[in-house]
Amino acid sequence: MRIAIFTGSAVGAKETYTAGAAQLASHLAKAGHAIVYGGGKVGLMGVVADAALAAGGEVIGVTPKTLVEREVAHHGVTRLEVVDTMHERKARMVDLADAMVALPGGVGTLDELFEAWTWQLLGIHSKPVALYDIDDYWAPMRSLLDQIVAERFLGEEHLAALIQETDPDALIDAISRWSPPTQKWISPTPTE
Repeated sequence: MRIAIFTGSAVGAKETYTAGAAQLASHLAKAGHAIVYGGGKVGLMGVVADAALAAGGEVIGVTPKTLVEREVAHHGVTRLEVVDTMHERKARMVDLADAMVALPGGVGTLDELFEAWTWQLLGIHSKPVALYDIDDYWAPMRSLLDQIVAERFLGEEHLAALIQETDPDALIDAISRWSPPTQKWISPTPTE
């Protein structure tokens, strides 16, 4: 299975983010799962790539050429695909992956997470999307998502489709058991 990892180009404020990202990447690699990620050598992206490679895993980076030109691409990965735009990068990562997992990160991570999840809800793909929570990083996001459901901008079944885990084995298990939610904008069959 190929797992796309969305995460930051910075390491963040806590050492636990680095340790947790490395632990997950190493665990996935040792379990035989390939990593697809944003292709960077910096921040948690670099940590994920290096940990998976050190554990003998396959790592596929997808990066726009502007970031290659800025010398932040990781040229030591198994395969580095260079695309023209950030939009192509996101689409290619989702295309290559069997599941998408967001680790701590910034606005780019949020962009990748929400686009992949929106595509899932609209039926553009039928792949699991997950939050991997390290040190309660996603707790404010979970509160916001609960508020969005309470205000009826998102159905409970659609929130339930977003996997939320803190343990590598539980994450892999949840991904393997996942089934797609009812697509948004699909009318239920009328009953008489």
